[in-house]
Amino acid sequence: MKQEKLDTDAIKDHLHGMEGWVLAEDGLSIWKTFRFKSFVEAFGFMSESALAAEKLNHHPEWFNVYNKVDVTLTTHDAKGLTELDFKLAAKMDKAAAGRMPDHVK
Repeated sequence: MKQEKLDTDAIKDHLHGMEGWVLAEDGLSIWKTFRFKSFVEAFGFMSESALAAEKLNHHPEWFNVYNKVDVTLTTHDAKGLTELDFKLAAKMDKAAAGRMPDHVK
């Protein structure tokens, strides 16, 4: 099913309730840096997120070094942000819960 690109107001509404996610300057993607307690916690987050992404058939752009995972979400087919990006972001936030140090939450 083709996803429809969200307008600026819808994007702002979605971001309003999401902690740490930032709209890219071009407005076509959102990004967040996750910092975990250890590499194992980061890898666990990535594994859980990968399963969620596969179920949604929507895959993140991400980069991992030790306990840090940088994530960028966009829908290439729509040339911008869609509902799928925010669904995956919410699932990633859920996967990160309990894995990050208390001072980072």
